[in-house]
Amino acid sequence: MDAQDGRWSDWDTGPVSRPYMLTGGRTRPRGDRFYALLDVVGQGPATPNRASLSPERIRILDICRVPATVADLASAVDLPLGVVRILLDDLAQEGLIEVRVPASTARVTDKQLLRQVLDALNALLGTVPQDDVPELV
Repeated sequence: MDAQDGRWSDWDTGPVSRPYMLTGGRTRPRGDRFYALLDVVGQGPATPNRASLSPERIRILDICRVPATVADLASAVDLPLGVVRILLDDLAQEGLIEVRVPASTARVTDKQLLRQVLDALNALLGTVPQDDVPELV
């Protein structure tokens, strides 16, 4: 900040790269696939030409050596989720990554498991006695 007039200068902000610069100005993936937060991303069959990739794409590929969720990738590369989804789509179209959906997105219907979770929460909170809990459907 300029001490004389109290205004910020570009130097004060540090290195800044707008997200649209990382995606070539795109705000949506080219493909039709939606990258959900819990989709698991891993290495693809193609071999990357690292010299032609941006540092952000290289970082994503490095992280994907061990499968990771889209949410974990966005956190690890410290980029907005929308930007990461576009970069993932680019990498997937080049065959550099593979994306898998979680094993099950169905509703949990195991009543015994739900009862154990409810009992554990009640024990932690010490609030609702067992007799006052409605029957699980």
